[in-house]
Amino acid sequence: MSTAIKNRAGSGIRPSRVATRLKKGDTVLVTSGRERGKTGKILKMVAEKNRASVERLNMVKRHRRGQGVQNPGGIVEREATIHLSNLKLVCSRCNKPTRIGMRILEDGSKARQCHRCNELVDR
Repeated sequence: MSTAIKNRAGSGIRPSRVATRLKKGDTVLVTSGRERGKTGKILKMVAEKNRASVERLNMVKRHRRGQGVQNPGGIVEREATIHLSNLKLVCSRCNKPTRIGMRILEDGSKARQCHRCNELVDR
């Protein structure tokens, strides 16, 4: 039995991952939460949890133990992940947040496309 079939309310089982059209290096806009309205570049994707780490957004403080003389301990600030449902791609051509569509090119490959200006996102 697959995880998608067993995904019932209260079962505690969730789908393993949701297909996304966002990639590492994309400029995104945060649509909800504490960082709403801010933009940044995706640094890291965590596909298993449907989350992404965005540059200089959702900063949290972590207490680190020292690792000898070279790496002293202290309070370190780093980016926490944001759920993919709260991110929207910013088109490089029209510079507006947009949904992403897929277009099949002449050679048969797929490319992402902006829904506002119909321009290809992948260059």
